[in-house]
Amino acid sequence: MKWCSKDLDMYLKASEYVDTAIVPLIPITWGTHKKNVILKGEFPLILSEEIERQLKGRVFLFPAITYLVSEPDEDVLKRLSALTSELENEGMPYPVFITSDARWTGSEELGDRLVNIPPVPLEHMDEEYQREIVSEQVKHILQIVTKKWQNTF
Repeated sequence: MKWCSKDLDMYLKASEYVDTAIVPLIPITWGTHKKNVILKGEFPLILSEEIERQLKGRVFLFPAITYLVSEPDEDVLKRLSALTSELENEGMPYPVFITSDARWTGSEELGDRLVNIPPVPLEHMDEEYQREIVSEQVKHILQIVTKKWQNTF
């Protein structure tokens, strides 16, 4: 389910089965290294969409959280912590933040809620190879998500 009114109606009918929020983390800048920063945002969006497609009815894809590359870590983490608390308090105990920004690797605040996938420049690959790359990364993320579910039983 995605962040749209039609899917929200579906969520309200099946909320007891939807316990996982997928939230892409997207760095932004218009300074130096624009292309690299855009790649770090583009790849998590592609992966998040595919995860939602494969797990529709069990996950809710939230809009991306964007942050300035120059923004202090503590400011971004404060927003992510607030969202995590709200989600958990409202019955969605598994927020999963997907990023390609190594900046968040090892973040104690995000812990096992973070999935960091190195960015892959898909723009110069043929479509079949793009699908293979995305499929492999999605499989990896699906293993992480389903492991969270298994640890609760």
